[in-house]
Amino acid sequence: MKLVWLRRDLRSVDNGALNQAISSGEAVCALFIATPAQWQQHDLAPVQADLIYRRLFALQRELQALNIPLLYKEVDDFNQAAECVADIAQQLDAGQVLVNRDYELNEQQRDALAAELLTAKGIDWHSEHDKCVLAPGSVLNKQGAYFKVFTPFKRAWLTRFSPPRIESPVKAACWVLDASLSVLVWDDTQPFSYPRVDSSDWPVEFDDLRQRLRAFCQEQVTDYKQLRDFPARAATSTLSPYLAIGALSARQCIARLYAESDMGALSEGAQTWLSELIWREFYQHLLVFEPRLSKSKDFLDWGARLEWWQDEEKFRRWCEGKTGYPIVDAAMRQLNQTGWMHNRLRMIVASFLTKDLHIDWRWGERYFMQQLIDGDYAANNGGWQWCASTGCDGQPYFRIFNPVTQSEKFDPQGRFIRQWIEELNQVPEKYIHAPWLWSGVNSLLYPQPIVDHKAEREVTLRLYKEAKDNSDHVT
Repeated sequence: MKLVWLRRDLRSVDNGALNQAISSGEAVCALFIATPAQWQQHDLAPVQADLIYRRLFALQRELQALNIPLLYKEVDDFNQAAECVADIAQQLDAGQVLVNRDYELNEQQRDALAAELLTAKGIDWHSEHDKCVLAPGSVLNKQGAYFKVFTPFKRAWLTRFSPPRIESPVKAACWVLDASLSVLVWDDTQPFSYPRVDSSDWPVEFDDLRQRLRAFCQEQVTDYKQLRDFPARAATSTLSPYLAIGALSARQCIARLYAESDMGALSEGAQTWLSELIWREFYQHLLVFEPRLSKSKDFLDWGARLEWWQDEEKFRRWCEGKTGYPIVDAAMRQLNQTGWMHNRLRMIVASFLTKDLHIDWRWGERYFMQQLIDGDYAANNGGWQWCASTGCDGQPYFRIFNPVTQSEKFDPQGRFIRQWIEELNQVPEKYIHAPWLWSGVNSLLYPQPIVDHKAEREVTLRLYKEAKDNSDHVT
């Protein structure tokens, strides 16, 4: 029989390792191993933990329909998980363990240990490149090196890509689980000791996820390019949490995008959404070629020379949404209350933390992971380094978001701001983006700006220039 070890691939449809196991004609068993101590070390958000927990029940029902039981085990960390999967595979008398590869460094080390332990027991290890549409290493430049700039990566990716077809899974061979292992079957009596925050606003049933994907591709994607940057509009797919835990694959998203297109010709909005999915691939590929990114290192060497201000009080106010800049504060309150933040706002708040408060991007990166329902290491690290201008193809350091003009441009009537900051409901629209200019500001229970953006912009230009100049002088 075959044992499929599920991690961040919690789906029965378009699951490479699962399909490979079923196609063997042998009986198949699935296994999920929770690792709360490791999750804590990796800053897994409790709201994402709850999404995973709820998704396991839905996945179990999907797998049961395929004659596949879902087993569950909780251990502390990745090393114990590797030992656990080897032990369970031996108990099941499995001839092979199949996985879909993860690309983060700790995860790769976990899998290397598991493969070693299984081999010692005479059990085969098989891994699939399933997380990306095109596997890392398959999109290279003419010199055979990986791309460090997104646009040429995207061009090369598109030349190697063809729209995927998604097949419904077939049933596996029938198999009766040994009674001695029935205690491992997933149910609500199993321990799941990691802290959880309610994620019930996010459905977990496959039919619901498929319908959300279809509705976006049918009804919204045409206007995606024009409307995606306006946080008061429901104009984004909101599928990122499912991509993050693998309840949906990028292939499923792209297949549906093309299925709803006009004879395979994507609209401008559809092309823009496809580009966002390719960004996801770009950051996943980078993890493979640059393992130091998994160690929170700057991609650009001179980033290590940047002077960061370790101001814990300003960081706390940023986290709590009390900086005095409405668009920043509204975004952070949305994150804290829902576990999700609009993408344009992620760029604004990241720029503010790194270039207005001069606080290390790693502080923000970690806080995001602790809060985000769609937390994904590669995307989160890539996004933060892009905003901090220390990453691969990052924003040039002299381009610094002005939180007021960003607010005026993308939330012109202040609808998003008023939704999340009740203290500003009485402020006239003219002053909603900069309430400190309003004559009635003293009546507000809202803080004055924590810093002066214009002054801090000059500080940022100096700090970054010094870091780059010092790097250039190193011999």
